[in-house]
Amino acid sequence: MLDRLTGHGIRHLVALRGDAPKDMAVKPAGQRDFGYAEDLVRHVKKRGGFKMAVAAYPETHAEALSPEDDVKRFAAKAAAGGDWGLTQLFFDNASYFSFVEKARAAGSTLPIVPGIMPVTAHAQLARFKTMFSARIPKELEDRIEAAKADPEAVIGEGIDWATRQCRELLDRGAPGIHFYTLNRSRSTSEILSRLRK
Repeated sequence: MLDRLTGHGIRHLVALRGDAPKDMAVKPAGQRDFGYAEDLVRHVKKRGGFKMAVAAYPETHAEALSPEDDVKRFAAKAAAGGDWGLTQLFFDNASYFSFVEKARAAGSTLPIVPGIMPVTAHAQLARFKTMFSARIPKELEDRIEAAKADPEAVIGEGIDWATRQCRELLDRGAPGIHFYTLNRSRSTSEILSRLRK
């Protein structure tokens, strides 16, 4: 697979364990080709030719034994050859800044890029909580709930919230922003336009 990617001119990867298919459970580490993302990172680094982002979880990976263990796993991926961290989506910037502080204390010096996903539909909030274990701040939940009868108003609230998040993140030293668009780039385009003003 790495040879094929190289042949297509791809030089940057996001090295993830990945999710199991919906009809399967996650295999135990000992039954996978790469037990953990750290093992995949080490393999890719040994082969050479790629720069890699590694996953970071400001609100702790759902399968982590503890927040402390999760930070140790991030530091291990960094030490195995990650070039930068890329976070799971979050809605409370305090989670990001706390994670960065803990990662630094664990010895990681990698840039950690926050991942932002603007809310585009009322129904997303429940999915964010269950699929990503994301904490939804009460203010955001209240604003989306109040706008739920008007899909355009919900999109507007999502744009406003994400724009505020991005401004604070950048103002306080985040090395950039990664947007999760899920093929819905309108909100991201508007956020970028507002940030450039």
